[in-house]
Amino acid sequence: MKKSNTNAYIALAMVSFFWGTTYLASSVGVRHMHGLMLAGLRQTAAGMILISYFLLKGYRLPDKIVLSRLFVIGVMMLCLSNGLLTWAMQYIPSGLCAIVVATVPIWITIFSYFMVKRTRLSPLLIIGMLIGLLGVGGIFYNYLSSLTNPAFRLGIFLTLIACISWAMGSVLTARWALKVNFLYGAGFQMFFSGIVMLITVSLMGYRISTSTMNIELWESLLYLIFVGSIVGYSSYVFALNNLPTSLASVYAYINPIVAVTLGWLILKEQLNWTTALSCLVTLAGVYMVNVSVSRNKKKLEKAG
Repeated sequence: MKKSNTNAYIALAMVSFFWGTTYLASSVGVRHMHGLMLAGLRQTAAGMILISYFLLKGYRLPDKIVLSRLFVIGVMMLCLSNGLLTWAMQYIPSGLCAIVVATVPIWITIFSYFMVKRTRLSPLLIIGMLIGLLGVGGIFYNYLSSLTNPAFRLGIFLTLIACISWAMGSVLTARWALKVNFLYGAGFQMFFSGIVMLITVSLMGYRISTSTMNIELWESLLYLIFVGSIVGYSSYVFALNNLPTSLASVYAYINPIVAVTLGWLILKEQLNWTTALSCLVTLAGVYMVNVSVSRNKKKLEKAG
């Protein structure tokens, strides 16, 4: 096995585990700070580190068109997705959040059908989407009483918007195919989205209070910056560029399991057989969607 492939598998394993742990870190962080503030500080700091690294290596600033598109993608994928997701964890369990996020491939398929190339609606694709949504419905069965709580409903709403925003941003990324180093571009996306979130949360009346900056918050923030954003995203990009896309997407099936398990063990979140089974059903549906999309892509490539 080539060394690059070995490193790619190691990178994929890191993404699969560590991105799952960020749900726990975010849940801890939002105990002491507004979710948008936490996400804004995380993305701004991580973006500045990545941009500085590439500038020191002699990279030039991207042109205005590329920067403007990086801004749009950054706002959609990190501000309206990661930011709202972190905010949502003030109101709903991190495990539930992770399971809902696992449906992102279904949303990507829907938007790809209308915005890029019309994906062939095969029976496997339709069945996979229905099974995935059925799994999510089963998970919500455990939280029927919680739906009467306005804060819980807000958390679910924010999570759904986050999923849709990430999916649309992913489709735009594929459609625009910006000619810029992935990590360098990611640095600008993080920085732009972080600034937007910090400005937004400031306009909402929230400020950084030194009284809330305790050790637990610092640990959460530093973990999200270095492990979640820098190490996690770098590993994901490396895996994506050295492994088949279908294989690199395996992380999406492992992240929710890690998040649900850690939420149950450490945060004492609800976990019963209905939740566990519904989680597996959701992931099975998403897997079927990915298989169908992958097959359709291969057929298009052969036809082309």
